[in-house]
Amino acid sequence: MTSPNDVCVSVCTRCRAADFPGAETERPGYLLASAVVAQSKGMQATLPGLTVRGIRCMSQCKRPCAVALSAPAKFTLLFGDLAPETDVEAILRLAGQHAQSADGLIPRADRPACLRSGILGRIPPLGYADELLDPTFSLSSKPV
Repeated sequence: MTSPNDVCVSVCTRCRAADFPGAETERPGYLLASAVVAQSKGMQATLPGLTVRGIRCMSQCKRPCAVALSAPAKFTLLFGDLAPETDVEAILRLAGQHAQSADGLIPRADRPACLRSGILGRIPPLGYADELLDPTFSLSSKPV
């Protein structure tokens, strides 16, 4: 059962700089995922619909570390260029904002500073048919 305040934080566990020599468990993406999981454990009271999951690759190799925020019937937000040492609190703060938003869109000025410039995409939910949809370029044999 989903709630309007659910949010899933997906963290790429394999993210690393191209020249990173360390083991998989030493990669910045793995460290970021570990830190997000650890810090989110104390957030059940303030963000009960939070899910965190590690994804073995999010195909954002040129912009590590990558994180996505998603929820049913909301835009998915994809970010890169994050650091496990400094950005965990901001990621979880944005997860709270995403959970509280009606559509998942968080204005740039309202996001934590480290998540203002590193956005890689905002993906509309299936069934989206609002002002951002350009009907000129729609082709479907059934509604999406």
